[in-house]
Amino acid sequence: MEAQTRRLIEMALAEDVGHGDATSEATIAPEAIAAARIVARQELVVSGLDVAEGVLHAVDPSATFQRDVADGARVPAGTTLATMRGRARSLLTAERTALNFLQHLSGIATLTARYVEAVAGTSARIVDTRKTVPGFRALAKAAVRDGGGSNHRHGLDDGILIKDNHIVAAGSLAAAVARARADGGYLLQVEVECDTLDQVAEALEAGADVLLLDNMPPETLREAVARCRGKARTEASGGITLETIRAVAETGVDAVSVGALTHSAPAADIALDFDPSG
Repeated sequence: MEAQTRRLIEMALAEDVGHGDATSEATIAPEAIAAARIVARQELVVSGLDVAEGVLHAVDPSATFQRDVADGARVPAGTTLATMRGRARSLLTAERTALNFLQHLSGIATLTARYVEAVAGTSARIVDTRKTVPGFRALAKAAVRDGGGSNHRHGLDDGILIKDNHIVAAGSLAAAVARARADGGYLLQVEVECDTLDQVAEALEAGADVLLLDNMPPETLREAVARCRGKARTEASGGITLETIRAVAETGVDAVSVGALTHSAPAADIALDFDPSG
């Protein structure tokens, strides 16, 4: 497990547990042993089981965590995702934090899968953005992959994407691309955000490798894709929803970036149920 994930788990437990689980300590004998299941209450795509296991073991290293499915699996409502056994107090102390991670990440994976299904049969890939909860980026992007999507940049150091404010600060689109080329090696890929067909022409003339076609209606997007064919790859973005993404994908774009995958995915309905038989 990555150090960043361990730190997130530590912070989440510190936030939730504080000085101790007052209710469990007041009502349950310290020696009591219990078994519990993590159960999907809806159809979903699973993501985050490794984090849930990390939460449990951070609370109680002696507890056991058995995965019954794998991250990336699509499961129906009622499916047992994992089975745990250990001190009853420990299971209860870990419950909410483990579920918070699992519900959030499975929600991202489930929404991503819906977008992937919506463009099935086209050449478009579904990609994420940097619109993530601070600190959760690596986990959120792993959840996108679990849902069948692809990752865009992980951070600002992970590629060049020239947007409107860069163009303003550099003086022009051509100047921004030229400076990016001068700063990087011959393997450098430069992506440029374009809002209009005039900008598309300018970006192609400047030698951009990828054009981010932002907030274009389908008919304009189709024309932009046609102009780029054989010259640059294309990516569509800007307020794209499940209702509109099929039309966007059918324009022939290579990728569609969707911020909603990570900033607006609803939490999946997942619960932890104790086994009465222990």
